[in-house]
Amino acid sequence: MAGASLAGIAALSACGPKTPVASAPPPAPVMVVPPQPMPPRGASPNLVPPPIDAYGVRRTVNAGISTAQTTWNLRSAYNVAALNCLDPKHAQIVVNYREFLKVQAKKLTAVNKTVDQEFKAKHGTRFIPPREAYMTQVYNYFALPPTISSFCDAALAMSAEAATVKSADLDSFAGRSLPSLERVFLEFYRSYDQYRTDLGAWQAKYTASQPIAVALPAAPQVQAQ
Repeated sequence: MAGASLAGIAALSACGPKTPVASAPPPAPVMVVPPQPMPPRGASPNLVPPPIDAYGVRRTVNAGISTAQTTWNLRSAYNVAALNCLDPKHAQIVVNYREFLKVQAKKLTAVNKTVDQEFKAKHGTRFIPPREAYMTQVYNYFALPPTISSFCDAALAMSAEAATVKSADLDSFAGRSLPSLERVFLEFYRSYDQYRTDLGAWQAKYTASQPIAVALPAAPQVQAQ
């Protein structure tokens, strides 16, 4: 009887409440931070694109210029291409540019004189410094490193057509060809504006002043003995 009683007590004990299992608290939520947006084509993060006016026109060195200045800026862009487009696939640019200067020598001299007159009318007898300052901007504009590959492709296509242009038609050729070269830079500046927009959104969401949770390995569960 005593044995039976002990067995019954043991059975009842087995059916009683079990000791709870201790577990670690759930891990803190992890904030997944995407990579910071980077400038397109390896451009400088401090680059300042030309502004866009109230009419939606980006005020580059080629905006709102005269017919003569358009032709002269095309010649300047052509010069930049001849000096900077060094990839073998662009080698014809130099050949075409030399021929262009020879064939269009008289016309380009006349264009240069007209540009001088326009600057003189605007700045007076001391027009040379402002003209030189502007032309420095033009050369630097077309030599922008992030655009060089696309610019050289466009300049190569332009140079092939330029070889067939008569002097009497050079102004009209420049009027349609300069915008084709300009498009390379406008597209780049649009992508750079988008980069700055994306960067601003990234900084607002993932600024360093906000705590960022770091994923930690889960702690092992411990059972009470």
